[in-house]
Amino acid sequence: MFETVLYETPAPRVARIVLNRPASRNAQDTKLLYELNAAFDMAAKDDEISVVILSANGPHFSSGHDLREADPIGALADHDTVGTWCGFTCAGAEGWMAREKELYQGLSERWRNLPKPTIAQVHGKCIAGGLMLIWPCDLIVASEDATFADNTVSMGMTGVEYFGHPWELGPRKAKEMLFTSDFMSAQEAHRLHMINHVVSAETLESFTLALASRIAEKPLFALKLAKESVNAAEDAQGRISAMQTAFAYHQLGHSHNMQVHGMPIDPRGTGGLVAAKA
Repeated sequence: MFETVLYETPAPRVARIVLNRPASRNAQDTKLLYELNAAFDMAAKDDEISVVILSANGPHFSSGHDLREADPIGALADHDTVGTWCGFTCAGAEGWMAREKELYQGLSERWRNLPKPTIAQVHGKCIAGGLMLIWPCDLIVASEDATFADNTVSMGMTGVEYFGHPWELGPRKAKEMLFTSDFMSAQEAHRLHMINHVVSAETLESFTLALASRIAEKPLFALKLAKESVNAAEDAQGRISAMQTAFAYHQLGHSHNMQVHGMPIDPRGTGGLVAAKA
């Protein structure tokens, strides 16, 4: 059904979506993001599904955006867009902002509002754009070897487009993650309440499935309303307006780098990115 993700139903009322680009460490090209969105839609529309797990094949959960995608603008022509900005081929900042508003901030926000509980099952490295896959999920279960990083400041940017850092980590740890680009351990992420559980690599899949199955026993309408209630509390704290501001600064960073370096990121920081993907 899909080329870059797998769609499974491993237990009653539970769907599992698996990122399946292990050779690229599940780097997110345009096809993967739209197939992931289609898989989420499939689970949302299926009345027999109550909980959705997001996991990944290969040694790492996700190395982030696929910066090696040959034609990221042209690739959009092969897919039906979900937002209304469009204008992807427009010159200058207009086209680039439209693409990122569609593919990154737009899709992540859409998944965050999926009307069913979602659980991210994370192992290995989860870098930058990888956070934009797990932060929209309602729960996160990580293996003991999982590590998390947003290294975009090293590339002359403000942080990933779905700027959830203050809500996920608190303001001071959010700044430390951004300022240093250092990896955070699963244990530290658990201490900060960014993730719900840390388990062994051997039990990650079974533990996550058991958790999903336990949740799936509850009335689906009640689950939907509980999720909406917590999300509304976050939004009342100013999450949406703060994220829009950070996204605007992100676009300013791209424009600045294009003027100074001739590319949307600062090339002096790409060495760290390549090393992290190895």
